[in-house]
Amino acid sequence: HTVHGREKGARNVKDFLRQNGILLVIIALLLTILIGVGTAFMGGNADPLSNVVNTVTSPIRNGIAAAADWAEGVYNYVFRYGQIQEELDSLRAQVAELEDQVREGQEAAKQNERLRELLDLQAKREDFVFESARVTGRSTDNWASTLTISKGTSAGVEAGDCVVTSTGVLVGVVSKVGLNWSTVSTIINTDIEIGGIVTRTYSAGVLEGDFALMGQGRMKLSYLPHSAQLVSGDEVLTSGKGDVFPSGLVVGTVEAVFTDPSGMNRYAVVEPDVDLDSLVEVFVIKSFDI
Repeated sequence: HTVHGREKGARNVKDFLRQNGILLVIIALLLTILIGVGTAFMGGNADPLSNVVNTVTSPIRNGIAAAADWAEGVYNYVFRYGQIQEELDSLRAQVAELEDQVREGQEAAKQNERLRELLDLQAKREDFVFESARVTGRSTDNWASTLTISKGTSAGVEAGDCVVTSTGVLVGVVSKVGLNWSTVSTIINTDIEIGGIVTRTYSAGVLEGDFALMGQGRMKLSYLPHSAQLVSGDEVLTSGKGDVFPSGLVVGTVEAVFTDPSGMNRYAVVEPDVDLDSLVEVFVIKSFDI
């Protein structure tokens, strides 16, 4: 009986362990954790089982912590990215505004400079009556060199009026007039014919456009006297001959002197002082003293 009872008791223990082994392990783990926490609070050392549990669970805790750090990093990046994008948009707007202010300041400075130059010209030529105008268009073909300006008959502009820069450099002559616009034949256009004079020698001739020279941005000073001794760099002005155009307007400088194929006439190729491509504002001389 005694042996049989012992065997029966052993089987009962085995059955109990088999059925409740997992529960016992969980209870043991919880007790170990509690012991470890208690030991930490009490200032002692954890027992070996607690160390085993810590060793097993440490990678899991590290993984959870790493995942939490990664999630926090992603959140911070997304949040900061939105902030940075807003700051960039704000900065771009500020830069655009500053650029507009700079452009306005530059344009105002150029306008003031042109007005000062015009005042200087008016002080020298009190007989000139000016009308300012904006350049609104330019010819784009090879057969004509013209400008369109923003003033016409409503501002007293007439065909035949000379057009100059703020420093008195000749731009051309008004050829067509509308109510609020005008077409200007530039000084290199083929229909231009104005009296010109070389200041150094007082040699007079006729300033006129030429098809071959127009593409080079040049014009002729034709019908020069044979005795005229011109050199490169000589200054050319309007002569006022014929009382149609005012005298003393700056035209340009002599590049070279030639004789035409007939051998009868001498002419100088003149480089105008005006830069037709960069003109923004011009001044029409509506009247002058002859």
